[in-house]
Amino acid sequence: MRALVVTPTYNEIENIEAFLTTFLDATQNIDILIVDDASPDGTADAAEKLKEKEPRIHVMRRVGKRGLGLAYVDGFKWALEHNYDAVFSMDADLSHDPRDIPRLMALLEECDVVVGSRYVGGRVSVINWPISRLLLSVLAGRYVRLVTGLRLSDPTSGFRGFRTKVLSAIELDTIKSNGYSFQVETLYRAQRCGFKITEAPIIFTERREGKSKMSIPIILEAAIMPWRLRLKPFKPKKS
Repeated sequence: MRALVVTPTYNEIENIEAFLTTFLDATQNIDILIVDDASPDGTADAAEKLKEKEPRIHVMRRVGKRGLGLAYVDGFKWALEHNYDAVFSMDADLSHDPRDIPRLMALLEECDVVVGSRYVGGRVSVINWPISRLLLSVLAGRYVRLVTGLRLSDPTSGFRGFRTKVLSAIELDTIKSNGYSFQVETLYRAQRCGFKITEAPIIFTERREGKSKMSIPIILEAAIMPWRLRLKPFKPKKS
């Protein structure tokens, strides 16, 4: 299965080299696309420098800070254009461990979407989060499940893999979310299309370097989007 990891970045200069080095050491025959939103700290330049020595690294430079959701849409469309069979999404701050990718990829042999879950089986696998952030995450997951009907223990996880047929079916150009709620909307659409979704346990580690991109507008979008999905359900096109 030919696979690509899509990783959006904005001001990740403190993490990008360690992240890419860990990724290259942990995987074989898997490519990675860094989608950078014109980071003023030189993140894209650092990735380009590593790209000179490693053909598995690709870099997409976007003009301006356009948001997480649109970064993933552009990255996923790039994967479809380049005929990959599977696409993974993950963060560049090492909160998601690249060494988990081969294990998640193996599960795509039997399902259409695999979600790296922090809470599968009722167990909490999060390191270095304050209790307030953990409670927000757990309650957000319950809220999303209640409103949307998603049958997942961790619907807000950003570490997941898709067969590319899923990305074609969920109509990327019509997705409304542009913050962290993008994670919920893509899974919701995949479930509405009838794709098989499974979860696999991961250990999430809070970033050690750089700043979180969480903000009040992003939290508000995440609160509103589940209701938009429920009140105006996605209708898959008939094949």
